[in-house]
Amino acid sequence: MVPFDKLDQITRRFEFLEARLSAGAPPAEIAALSREYSELKPVVTQIAAYRQSLDDLAEAEAMLADLEMRALAEEELPRLKAAIPEQEQALRLALLPKDAADARPAILEIRPGTGGEEASLFAGDLARMYQRHAERMGWRFEILEQQLSDLGGIKEFTAHVQGEGVFARLKYEAGTHRVQRVPETEAGGRIHTSAATVAVLPEAEEVDLDIPAADIRIDTMRASGAGGQHVNTTDSAVRITHIPTGIIVTSSEKSQHRNREIAMQVLRARLFEIERDRAAQARAADRKAQVGSGDRSERIRTYNFPQGRMTDHRINLTLYALPQIMEGDLAAIIDALTAHDQAARLAEMEA
Repeated sequence: MVPFDKLDQITRRFEFLEARLSAGAPPAEIAALSREYSELKPVVTQIAAYRQSLDDLAEAEAMLADLEMRALAEEELPRLKAAIPEQEQALRLALLPKDAADARPAILEIRPGTGGEEASLFAGDLARMYQRHAERMGWRFEILEQQLSDLGGIKEFTAHVQGEGVFARLKYEAGTHRVQRVPETEAGGRIHTSAATVAVLPEAEEVDLDIPAADIRIDTMRASGAGGQHVNTTDSAVRITHIPTGIIVTSSEKSQHRNREIAMQVLRARLFEIERDRAAQARAADRKAQVGSGDRSERIRTYNFPQGRMTDHRINLTLYALPQIMEGDLAAIIDALTAHDQAARLAEMEA
C-alpha cells in the first residue's frame, strides 16, 4: 500500500502552491512555483481518485450488512477491488523521483561511427527518422548544424528539439546504433555492418552553469562543406573552444551572430550533461539497471534491413516493423524503454 503520510505531504504541498500562486507570488518565484504546481497536479488528481476508491470500497463492504443494498454492493465490489491495485501502481510510478531535465528541450547530435560512407548514410537515415518522429509528436525540430558527405550522408548533425516531454522521451536514444544491410555502394550484394552514434543532451539555460569568458576561445572562419553546403565568402562560421575541457563546438550558418548563439547553446548543453553525469555517478555509482544513460559507447540497437527487424539490446525487444520505425514510429520502443526504466527504479526504491 502507498504510505498515506507521503500522500498527505504531497497534497499539502500542492495546496500551498495553489494558495501561493492565487495570492500573487513574487515575479522571481512564479516560474519555479508554476513548474512545481504543474508537476504535482496530475499526482494529486491520482491521489484523490485512489482515496475515493478506498472510500467507495469501505462503503460497499459496509453495505453488505444491509439486505436491501447487498445486491448493489456485491455488484460494485469486484470492480473496486480490481481498480485499487491499478491505482496503487499508477501512484507508485507518479511518486518516482523525476529527472529534473525530463521537461527540457534537447540537443540531438548524430555522427557516423565505423563503416565509412555507409555509416554516414546511416547517420543521415537516423537524422530523418528523428525528424519524422518529432513531426509525429508535434515537436519543433530545428537543424543547427549539418555537414554532408560526398554521397549525401552525414558527417555531423546537430538539432534542437522543442516540445512537451522531449528529453524524457529522447534520452533513451543515446548510444551506438548499428545497421546491417547491403550498402548502396556495394555491387556484390553483401551485407555490411556499420554504426552511428547518437547523443541526447538536455538543453541548458544560462542560469544552470556559469561559463567564464576566460574559459572560452572564439574563432571565426570561412564556412565550407561538401557539395557547396554552407559555402560562402565571409568569415561567418564560428568555432568555440572550451579551454578547461577541450570541448570544441562549431556552427556554420550564414549569420555570425546566430552561429555564436548556436555554438554557445550546444556548448552549454554538453557541459551541463557532464555535470549531470558527475552527479548521477555520485548518487548511484553501482546502478546497473538504468537505461538511457547517454553513454555513446554502449551499443543499444541493431537495425537489420534484410529481415526488416529492429532489436533493442538493453531490454531484448525485437520488432519486425523496420520500415515504420525508420519513418519515425518510435512510440512502441520508447514506451517499452520507459516502462523498463520505471520498473527498475521502483524495484530499487522498494528494496
